[in-house]
Amino acid sequence: MTYAELEAALEEFDLPPQVTLKRVRARHRQLVRRYHPDKGAEADNDKIRQINAAYKILNEYLGDYRFDFSKETFYAQYPEERLREQFYDIGLWGEKG
Repeated sequence: MTYAELEAALEEFDLPPQVTLKRVRARHRQLVRRYHPDKGAEADNDKIRQINAAYKILNEYLGDYRFDFSKETFYAQYPEERLREQFYDIGLWGEKG
């Protein structure tokens, strides 16, 4: 897989650069419902092949993704938790409670 193929897959799914696996799967279901020859109102065999090829690329990339469970990454995604950790014990006037 190349980066260009990954970008094309994201474009095929009309997804932003930062997305969850849950969102990719939901979008795949939406597109399949729309274009599948047996179900969709806009049945298109070529389009469903492109959608499935894009899904295969995205699924492969996400399946091989190395997740980072470090404290820094956690706080980057949940900044309110960093604030809670820093200031939870501090009372109204800055005294530890």
